[in-house]
Amino acid sequence: MDKGYIRIAFIVFVLSACSKPETHLNEIQVIGSHNSYKKEIEKPLWNFLYQKDSAKALSLQYAHIPILEQLKLGLRNLELDVFDDPDGGHFSNPQGLDILRENGITPLPYDTLNKLAQPGLKMFHIQDIDFRSHHLLFSDCLQMMKKWSDENPTHTPVFVLMNTKDQKVEGTRDPLPFTSKAFDRLDEEIKAVLSEDDLITPDLVRGNCKTLEEAVLKNGWPSLEAMKGRFLFVLDEKAEKIASYLKGHAGLKNRILFVNSPEGNPEAAFRIINNPIRDFDYIKDLVAKGYMVRTRADAATKESKTMDYTRFDRAKASGAQVISTDYYIPTKLYNSSFKVAFEGNTYERIPARDE
Repeated sequence: MDKGYIRIAFIVFVLSACSKPETHLNEIQVIGSHNSYKKEIEKPLWNFLYQKDSAKALSLQYAHIPILEQLKLGLRNLELDVFDDPDGGHFSNPQGLDILRENGITPLPYDTLNKLAQPGLKMFHIQDIDFRSHHLLFSDCLQMMKKWSDENPTHTPVFVLMNTKDQKVEGTRDPLPFTSKAFDRLDEEIKAVLSEDDLITPDLVRGNCKTLEEAVLKNGWPSLEAMKGRFLFVLDEKAEKIASYLKGHAGLKNRILFVNSPEGNPEAAFRIINNPIRDFDYIKDLVAKGYMVRTRADAATKESKTMDYTRFDRAKASGAQVISTDYYIPTKLYNSSFKVAFEGNTYERIPARDE
């Protein structure tokens, strides 16, 4: 055999052996914020709520810096709550403002641009009670995200969990039901701002496979490099709303959001498993099979008030790709230094499973 050929073959072999393996989307781990849009409940109203239900008020004692600042800080998971309001005005003038006025307190400025009167999805936590938001309009938040992404085209993909809210809360106005038509509007608002090249969609991941689940379990998720600069949306809801979102879109065909469907369903790919202590082995098993998982490092302000990192440690060790927290920076609402970040004060790491 020609020695030159052998030499070239050897060089190719060495380069191949030494090249860095390609990282896939499900082989990273990111930290992000829970209810990312949420502003602080102003103190006099919080005090009023505390007198009515101290446990509930304490669970609401958290707030976030603007979403743009979170993205600049390095967070790569956002969680957004939206309410349907196709005609506009349904959530204008929240009752919490009247409660303050009735107690002789002038509320802080609110909705000075009359955003709530506009048709479209609204973004806040609880109607009439916890209503202050960095973006009252979902579309405004999307436009901010798009602008930031265009200015940072190689960013690690941002995972965006969506809660579609229509829960009734005693003493507050009733929200509108989140119907199949409301889900259509949700997709339409996203597509009005973000292009196909801005998104990681179920159709993209499914490719030529028969189902989305088959694609992630057999072919795996796309490479991280190919997905940089994009957003991946997930519907964080239970079976009834998932069925509504799937209506007319079997297997999530032509839909924007992934859904939290259990294993064995054709659309199963991304799971929401909130408790990494109780469900540690379950999360590890899901990750090992090829699913993506979002879990939580803390909940209801409890860990920050007890300086308990157990939940975060288990979240990291479980391999869950997306970890949500209210404390990527310490709170300013009470005395606590609790902070959730990876080694080196970072909010993403590659690969994820290096515990």
